[in-house]
Amino acid sequence: MNRREPVVFIVSGPSGAGKSSLVRKLIASEPGLLFSVSYTTRPPRGSEREGQHYHFVSREEFEERKSRGEFLEWAEVFGHYYGTHRSYLDRAAREGLDLVLDIDVQGARQLKRSVPEAVSVFVLAPSREELERRLRTRSEDTEEAIRRRLSEAAREMAAYTAYDYVLVNDDLDQAARRLAAIVQAERLRRSRMEPVVRNILASFPA
Repeated sequence: MNRREPVVFIVSGPSGAGKSSLVRKLIASEPGLLFSVSYTTRPPRGSEREGQHYHFVSREEFEERKSRGEFLEWAEVFGHYYGTHRSYLDRAAREGLDLVLDIDVQGARQLKRSVPEAVSVFVLAPSREELERRLRTRSEDTEEAIRRRLSEAAREMAAYTAYDYVLVNDDLDQAARRLAAIVQAERLRRSRMEPVVRNILASFPA
């Protein structure tokens, strides 16, 4: 049976909204998904591992790859580059998987230009106070960085109208179930199921 083209799912939101935690739960619970591991020039944090959380590269290597057109999207955030390599979309198509990206607002805007049919989900914390609490609890940033992230969050949230779905992450497990429901529903859109349906119809005698 012919399989439809991969669905690309973009998950964005302010730092601290919990989008990475939601994506991890989604990948663990929903079959047939490939997570796109972004390239970045920032150093690893805490227990982050090469190839699992990010591909950590030098600024020079990133710029070389960018100049060769290897990235579907890229952005500079807080002085560091982040980008999605084209090979992940190729691999998803080759292996019959759907692709999930955890990227920022700048990157999402670029990706929608190159993959306009991509499904976008914007993740929010339930309040500014909760967002700040999460940023402080993870203990990864200086006071200056936390203030900068909170300021950036206000700007990023203004972009929510460009997204297909808005997900308020007030309870992680419940929000993860909602994200999985979005994936399941989008996979069953008639336009995406057309190749499958046509193949089934072709099996009936004329």
